[in-house]
Amino acid sequence: MTQQPYYETMYILRPDIPEEEVESHLTKYRDILVEAGADVLDNQMRGKRRLAYPIAKHKEGIYVQLSHNGDGQQVAVLEKVMRLSEDVIRYLTVKQEGPLPAPRVVPGSEPAAPQPETAETSA
Repeated sequence: MTQQPYYETMYILRPDIPEEEVESHLTKYRDILVEAGADVLDNQMRGKRRLAYPIAKHKEGIYVQLSHNGDGQQVAVLEKVMRLSEDVIRYLTVKQEGPLPAPRVVPGSEPAAPQPETAETSA
């Protein structure tokens, strides 16, 4: 049985954006995908982080991860809007294989860090 592919778009917003405006960006890009015929699987704000190198004179950025499912045409629509936005300093969409991500249970909460799987040995 083959797994259905889905897309993950990671984008970085300017660090000086007020939190209310960050929420409006999350809603805006989710709505663009829905209008383009995609199913939004998950939309997570990953928080403000230091960039590996300065981008447009910014040393930090607000990271957002957006998982969506569709025929692939929605990616061009979404990326065009992000390219024209002054608030998005970088974006990348990757086609993923495997099981679909489970949506968050509590919106607005920080996601838990993934726990590494360890093999238990008996002493």
